[in-house]
Amino acid sequence: MSLETMRPTPTWDAASYEDTVDTLAAHRDELTYKIWGGDWCKDCRALLPDFGAALEAAAVPDERIEEFALDQDKQGPEVEAYDVEYIPTIVVERDDGEEVARFVESESLPPAVYLADRIDAELE
Repeated sequence: MSLETMRPTPTWDAASYEDTVDTLAAHRDELTYKIWGGDWCKDCRALLPDFGAALEAAAVPDERIEEFALDQDKQGPEVEAYDVEYIPTIVVERDDGEEVARFVESESLPPAVYLADRIDAELE
């Protein structure tokens, strides 16, 4: 794992997020999660551990999770290609590279919930 902040929160309660986990699990073999963040970033430390726990609860395979650690200037792999300006940014893609959903730093819902809602809207 390239981001310590993606280490799942041990106290995250999957049962409280059953619909979210079900959605992530239903698509675990067809979607890839690309995550940009920094272990130094306050927002990443607040949001990504629960997202990591949600992916773990949904049994999303490790090969479907790509983590990109950025420096304090928010520079790093694929930043320009994916137009990453704020972190954390999470892009959900199909195998053909089509973007299904994107979470950027300050959405009103936690990343897992926000992305599951978007995945449902796009794929259901």
